Amino acid sequence: MSRRSEYAPGVPCWVDLSSTDVGASARFYEEVLGWRAETIDDPAAGGYGMFLHGDRKVAGLVPAMAGQPVSTWDTFVATDDAEALADRVRQAGGTVAMKPTQVFEHGIVTVFRAPDGSFAAGWQAGDHPGAELVNEPVSFCWSELVTRDLPAAETFYPAVFGWDPRPLETPPGKYTEWHVGGHAVGGMLEMDPGYPAATPSFWMTYVAVADLDATTAAAERAGARMLVSGVDATPGRFSAFTDPHGATISIIQLHEIS
Repeated sequence: MSRRSEYAPGVPCWVDLSSTDVGASARFYEEVLGWRAETIDDPAAGGYGMFLHGDRKVAGLVPAMAGQPVSTWDTFVATDDAEALADRVRQAGGTVAMKPTQVFEHGIVTVFRAPDGSFAAGWQAGDHPGAELVNEPVSFCWSELVTRDLPAAETFYPAVFGWDPRPLETPPGKYTEWHVGGHAVGGMLEMDPGYPAATPSFWMTYVAVADLDATTAAAERAGARMLVSGVDATPGRFSAFTDPHGATISIIQLHEIS
């Protein structure tokens, strides 16, 4: 089902772009993906906004924190108890960067750093369950941990979210799927040596597109730096790029829509 109004605990439910230039990011993703950005009209929201596809909320857009050098895409995972999740993070050796915090009537968020250096967030839904459209053009369809420490991540994330790691042997090497209730909800792979040495472990956001070649070309015209272009993978062909303000994201033309 592509339209969503709820997510089970442990399922990635939302992504947002923490941007060093919100206006420029809004224009870039409008040009490349056709998204429309709307800012929440409340000073207490701190400039937080939403990317929409049609009338559906598909991702968030927020000003980067002071001192953040580049923009980043961030992954939020559904939980039914943010306080308990934060406790599990600590017990598993992670660091809670933002204690569970009420966000208006929308829900409760907590942000943490895992032992492998990656950041992620837990989201306990109120009236905002997460993305209202997934797995079809042009919406969020997959989150993938690109890690510098596979053993640490493989121990930590199942302890926090209850994920079942399922190793796969795929070209060019080992890939792990995270499963919840027998269904794949995300992935993990070791960071390629081609990444700059200073790049920390991070969660890659994938967005489904209808025409990979056309969308890749649009991203290049809009100033993106391509990392890979038109690569074949089991679920479909994908490209990965860094947008003009440093955020890394992948786009994929899926073989099937789930």
